[in-house]
Amino acid sequence: MNTTHARRIRSFVRREGRLTSGQQKNLELLWPRYGLAMPEAPIDWAAEFGREAPRTLEIGFGAGEVLADLAVRYPDEDFIGIEVYLTGVGRLLGAVDAAGASNVRVFNLDAVEVLAAGFADASLDNVLLYFPDPWPKKRHHKRRIVQPGFADEIARVLKPNGLWRLATDWANYAEHMRETLDAHSSFENVGDRDGFVSEPPRTGTRFEARGLRKGHAVFDMAYRRLP
Repeated sequence: MNTTHARRIRSFVRREGRLTSGQQKNLELLWPRYGLAMPEAPIDWAAEFGREAPRTLEIGFGAGEVLADLAVRYPDEDFIGIEVYLTGVGRLLGAVDAAGASNVRVFNLDAVEVLAAGFADASLDNVLLYFPDPWPKKRHHKRRIVQPGFADEIARVLKPNGLWRLATDWANYAEHMRETLDAHSSFENVGDRDGFVSEPPRTGTRFEARGLRKGHAVFDMAYRRLP
């Protein structure tokens, strides 16, 4: 019997930079407080945070600027981040600890695997996906994380009327996101400017700044999970 299985195409390639001494210290001291391992069953988030509150997940939080800002500005809400690069995790842990924020939990794992294992149906109020790897070459477009199957999974974990916010500084990827999600039966585009969001409720990121320096336009989108 042929036991060979097709390998899932990953949307990222590990290009881990060198940890600074501060990031390493943050990981050693703060991971026990904020970090989570791969769950064996869907997590009871109310038990994890010790309360029932609006809940936001950011996938691929990069250096953590958005997640840290939200956690500090909205102490009555809870925030979960998934990031594969330890440099970004170290930065985020330092920022939330310095701010005294206790409403953050972090995974250093593949988002697709964590979503499937750790999140029950309708367990999130918001999902954020800001500046994912654009995979600009046409032969690599299959690696882009925004695909119909991934949209199915986001629809599963979002509550009815929950929001999925996205951003990219690659026009071709923005078109791909729009084509994929505008056609999805579980989502409604709620952009205010020809299907895009004119004033996104987020702080800037270093990935965004890098794109702007290169002359890229930035495209923000928002989709509501239909009941």
